[in-house]
Amino acid sequence: MVCAPGLNCYSCPGALLSCPIGSLQAVLGSKSFVLSTYVFGLLMLFGAVLGRMVCGFLCPFGLIQELVYKIPFLKKVKSFKNDGWARRLKYVVLILLVITLPIMFSGGQDADPYFCKYVCPAGSLEAGIPHVLCDRLQAGKQVVAPLDSSGSLSLQSALLTPETLSMGRLKVGLLYWWKIGILALTLLISLMTYRPFCKYLCPLGAFYGLFNPLSLYRLKYHENACIHCSGCENACGMGLDPVRQTNHAECVRCGDCVAACPTGAITMGFTHKKPAERPAARGKTPLKGEQS
Repeated sequence: MVCAPGLNCYSCPGALLSCPIGSLQAVLGSKSFVLSTYVFGLLMLFGAVLGRMVCGFLCPFGLIQELVYKIPFLKKVKSFKNDGWARRLKYVVLILLVITLPIMFSGGQDADPYFCKYVCPAGSLEAGIPHVLCDRLQAGKQVVAPLDSSGSLSLQSALLTPETLSMGRLKVGLLYWWKIGILALTLLISLMTYRPFCKYLCPLGAFYGLFNPLSLYRLKYHENACIHCSGCENACGMGLDPVRQTNHAECVRCGDCVAACPTGAITMGFTHKKPAERPAARGKTPLKGEQS
């Protein structure tokens, strides 16, 4: 069991690594103390070294949300009403679904992965949908006669015939459609706001966020180079002010604030080169409070 740093459903047909949240749920209540320590220790290692940089660069579902957000939409929203309280929901998910329930109801065996089973939209996208499609295609090959020009069954033929839809080893039920609904809602909200799953529901982001203020990979604000233009704040999709909230638990370290800063006052990495001091006031943007 080798865990990926980001959400990576190990039920995916092409998965090479296991999901850290799924693995943690499975072993928390088991009798294998060594295995539980290994999974928890690996998560702590990722958190201590990288913090939520894992979310910004190493999570496939985070990338999917970013790509959806880039699609033009009527209105883009940085935050919703009661956004601050809503962001705490992911800590409830972490404590209740990922830690408490698996420990309480495992009976010394591998626990039921409650978050993966009932909530995780990444699992639906990476594993649920591919498994059902592959199953229906396999069933279609046994039932449907028409072939495409290459000699293989077409996707449309395999999926849309009544015989195929009623066959297959995988029985699609209410739970499957419940999770598809969560996935669809997540992607729909992703059209309007940046990374909604990361902001409000992801237990892995909640865990890594605890390490953000302490991790080796971090942001650094250089006050001597800052011209207080608010460029970094405007660029932050997570709705943070990097000047006041450097290394905040909500920061996914995407680097947008670093790219937006005209003077290099914000740096990101394991080491930080000190930038040049801010330019003199002549012809430059004055600091807040310096305007006459």
